[in-house]
Amino acid sequence: MCRAVGSFLGVRQLLAVWMGTMRMKAGRRGGGAAGQIELDGDFVQTTLLSRSPAAPLPVLDQRARGTKFIELSVRSVLNTPAATHMGFWSINPYVGCEFGCTYCYARDTHRWVMERRGSGADGQQGSSTGELSDTESLPRRPAAPLPPWEAFEKEILVKSDVAEVLARTLNPARLAGHPLVIGTATDPYQPAERRFRLTRRILEVLRSYHGLSIEIITKSPLVTRDLDLLQALSQRHEVNVNISLATADPRLARRLELRSPVPAARLRALRRLSAGGVYAGLIVAPIIPGITDDWAGLARLMEAAKEAGARYVIGSALRLGPAARHRFLPVLEREFPELYQRYRRHYANSDMTSRSYQDALTRRLDALRQAYGFAGDEASSRRRRLEDADRKADISHLAEQAVLL
Repeated sequence: MCRAVGSFLGVRQLLAVWMGTMRMKAGRRGGGAAGQIELDGDFVQTTLLSRSPAAPLPVLDQRARGTKFIELSVRSVLNTPAATHMGFWSINPYVGCEFGCTYCYARDTHRWVMERRGSGADGQQGSSTGELSDTESLPRRPAAPLPPWEAFEKEILVKSDVAEVLARTLNPARLAGHPLVIGTATDPYQPAERRFRLTRRILEVLRSYHGLSIEIITKSPLVTRDLDLLQALSQRHEVNVNISLATADPRLARRLELRSPVPAARLRALRRLSAGGVYAGLIVAPIIPGITDDWAGLARLMEAAKEAGARYVIGSALRLGPAARHRFLPVLEREFPELYQRYRRHYANSDMTSRSYQDALTRRLDALRQAYGFAGDEASSRRRRLEDADRKADISHLAEQAVLL
């Protein structure tokens, strides 16, 4: 399979992961009429629990900073394209994420998981595939004392037997050439991975197969811990690692992503992966209007990615769904008060940025990719390309800025 810019997963589908545009249908089992539950971000996984509904979920660990790691035993771990309406399979070893990115779209799914835990599960609801999901068969327990946005960051569900279940249930023929993506909802290399090593165990299982397309999406330099495995897997499969980075400015990153690794660490990880022969690139997502969408900031990211050996750079604008809106807007009001009312107007009737903004952003990204050699052939002088792009940007700058919020 030929690798195009944006990896063999495909730019449109890969960006859809980060924009949170996926949906999953859920209906009632038995004779009830089918219904729909739409969730931003991670589609509720069609995962069967092996634990009795009456049994409590054990706490595996608790950190001084207040994070709990809660065991979630499962029987099935793969999300199918039929369930997600996307052209790939996916697997998430954790539910919830300590990185605490203010714009994260997956919070709504985590909130729904917590509500199901609080209200109990009757075992009657399931996905359209006829399987019970992990969120629908969780044991009864009191509602989490933390607000949903904080529980997302501090109550991490750990699928301890994910690798064993994958080994029992993965049938390469069922994948039918579709990629298998690790980390579509929460980061597979978040801090929990240092102890539980679930992502590494997943990769070890995949090493025994041949001919798969495997994608990883992460913000963490911890991915380089598994460089040996990724190299070995690359001999048997098509492997692609997508490093996510919204800005190269560490101070700006800290205001938007409370506990995620600093930009320099992610770029070092990208460099190490590339130097080690792993096919890797940069996802600039989300691109936040008025904050991380400026020409200079995006150019700095392109240059850093090029120096780190990235094979591609792709990006998408912020999608502000209900879950992300609830967490992000208060941060915006505190950190960027001059943008607060403009955001409320711009996103008043849609989760997406306007078409004019998206078109302007696409032109900007295309010009920068061309300037830094991520589109077309590598010219001998990057400076000349960048100067040409700068001149084009000067011509269209006023028109573009008119629609950038």
